[in-house]
Amino acid sequence: MTDYLSKSPLGKKVAFSSSYDPSVLCPIPRAPARRELGINPDHPPFSGEDVWNLWELSWLSSSGKPEVAVLELTIPAASLFIVESKSLKLYLNSLNMTRFSSGAELKNTIVQDVSKAVGASILARLFMPESFFRLTPAAPEGNSIDNPGSWAPQSGEILEVENKIVSEEIYSNLLRTICPVTGQPDWATISVRYTGKKILWASLLNYFISLREHAGFHENCVEMIFWKIFRECGPEKLMVKARFTRRGGIDINPFRTTEPESAPNLRDFRQ
Repeated sequence: MTDYLSKSPLGKKVAFSSSYDPSVLCPIPRAPARRELGINPDHPPFSGEDVWNLWELSWLSSSGKPEVAVLELTIPAASLFIVESKSLKLYLNSLNMTRFSSGAELKNTIVQDVSKAVGASILARLFMPESFFRLTPAAPEGNSIDNPGSWAPQSGEILEVENKIVSEEIYSNLLRTICPVTGQPDWATISVRYTGKKILWASLLNYFISLREHAGFHENCVEMIFWKIFRECGPEKLMVKARFTRRGGIDINPFRTTEPESAPNLRDFRQ
């Protein structure tokens, strides 16, 4: 992991390329972070995806006229690598002065380059200006745990459950973690849906709050949260997703689940 981070442009002063340059994409392997958690990277207990919303996309039409759009990328959790976010921003900015015959050609180029970087086929959707009205925020599903009546500051080391089976979806707006390279804070709404012994909300909230100084990439943090709930609470079904606020025109939204499903890309109000 350290070798890959040393090659990353994150936290460094880097000049933007004025011409198309896929070589700036910096892949980071998923396996080392999973091994550190005790997860077998060859057989993780989850499936899922990372949905990236890229709000600052621009290129030139075949006539040289600037075009803008919003791009949604979906990277499978089964991919060998994630792509470092600043390198993706540098890559997108390298497209700013490049001519494409159509938005479809641009999208296909991005899909090809990012798929190569992460070692898996990715999906993409392009929203042109006439479709921007579709990118509206939505409230999280389920119940907020941010104001439990019995909450008191605790270590957050142990998740507590009641001996009754429930199915519920809950969320918190209070997740804060730290970028492992820059030390800057990352903010997110974190959602948990599960079937199993009822998790005490105050216990789960204490755990989320305990992560305010935890350093990890967005994807690693969601997998850590999933793994803790999965191991300590033993749910029959579990889904964990986080919607991180955007940085540098990009927001990243990891989703992990025990079930074969996808999560709708519903923008958080802070995104």
